Amino acid sequence: MNRTRTNDRFSRNRGGSGDAGKGGRHLGSSAPRRSAGRQSEFALPTTITPAFDAAEDFGDLDMPTQLLAELGRQGVTVPFPIQGATLPNSLAGRDILGRGRTGSGKTLAFGLALLSRIAGQRAEPRQPLGLILVPTRELAQQVADALTPYARSVRLRLATVVGGVSIGRQAHALRGGAEIVVATPGRLKDLIDRGECRLNQVGIIVLDEADQMADMGFMPQVTALLDQVRPEGQRMLFSATLDRNVDLLVRRYLTDPVVHSVDASAGAVTTMEHHVLHVQGADKHTTTTEIAARDGRVIMFLDTKHAVDRLTQDLLRSGVRAAALHGGKTQPQRTRTLEQFKTGHVTVLVATNVAARGIHVDDLDLVVNVDPPTDRKDYLHRGGRTARAGESGSVVTLVTPNQRRGMVRLMSDAGIRPQVTQVRSGEPELHRITGARSPSGIPVVVTEPVAERPKRGGSARGRRRAASANRRASVQQRPVEKAA
Repeated sequence: MNRTRTNDRFSRNRGGSGDAGKGGRHLGSSAPRRSAGRQSEFALPTTITPAFDAAEDFGDLDMPTQLLAELGRQGVTVPFPIQGATLPNSLAGRDILGRGRTGSGKTLAFGLALLSRIAGQRAEPRQPLGLILVPTRELAQQVADALTPYARSVRLRLATVVGGVSIGRQAHALRGGAEIVVATPGRLKDLIDRGECRLNQVGIIVLDEADQMADMGFMPQVTALLDQVRPEGQRMLFSATLDRNVDLLVRRYLTDPVVHSVDASAGAVTTMEHHVLHVQGADKHTTTTEIAARDGRVIMFLDTKHAVDRLTQDLLRSGVRAAALHGGKTQPQRTRTLEQFKTGHVTVLVATNVAARGIHVDDLDLVVNVDPPTDRKDYLHRGGRTARAGESGSVVTLVTPNQRRGMVRLMSDAGIRPQVTQVRSGEPELHRITGARSPSGIPVVVTEPVAERPKRGGSARGRRRAASANRRASVQQRPVEKAA
């Protein structure tokens, strides 16, 4: 599929050939009416120029041979639907609006287009050519990790710019030149204010998880950053929902976008089981502990940092290898905890909504809402940690009697019909649904991720040894001490 590109590789392809795109995917209406049953959402924008047909094979796409070879090395052979639908258009310079649940393959959908269009160019110091904006540090790191082998294959430099880590190192990376920057809005603004980065050469910008950026109050920063990039450049926006703030962003900055829409809840139902387990308040903690003791990894969501820390300590005392993740942890702690969970050093990640987006763990088949989420968006994003990339998984929500009515409304808003079961700890039905079992009762000690940098001084060799020791997570078991 050889498409003729414009001389300026960053300019938008505003024209449309009469025969390109028959049967292409483009949805929406120009009227910003509310969707039925979704009071906070708006209709998708109109696509004026017909979209190109979806690609069924990566070999049909106009991408550098190095990228195609790297896809083969990574075992990526067939495009996911969002990739096949958007790549023919994004490679041609079209603006993209991708709407759908997390785990659908969108990182490669925008990443391959970004890398393909920038390949062969070299950025000046402090002047990146492509920008990916994300709401959280964890998502930034995940996107950077996913794209790094592909960037290397086409000799593009990628820098990650997030809070919680050394701003000096990030400024140094930008001074050395980076074609692509993956950033959270706040830290990128700080670097721009310091004169360490300019966006006037950015010709392609991606907004990933735009709805969460709106929810977190980043929209003023996001619009200020968008106003600094090349006005004729290409924009790709990906969002699980299209609420008022995101709708305004789409209409202000996207021109004639190609829309690929998969309903968040409907997309999840096909590979994900949804269970609402009615529990009694007095039995909830024991039920939670038995689920955590299952064979296999699980993420458990709670509302507050204090509740996360308390449950984590209770699980450790019960013999469950658990670790806490929330906004009160330093970035090195959060990074290390995620690594422990991904490698199996801990089997239960107890978290607030900080883990609801941007975290991908292979073979994670269970998410538990110990505290039910407050709205459907939180539910969908929490659940999106499992059943990713077409795999199966289950989302279980523990509901006490006073929470039942609110959970019914939430599920109705999300368009989900869960399986509702009354359970008690120790019962076969709880085991059938979740794999729950009795914990060992032998307390577990999991080394806490290091929170501080090594102190200055000492030999470089000694510092390297200390850093290596800190990276190794140790899990020990000790017998329960009997009271005298």
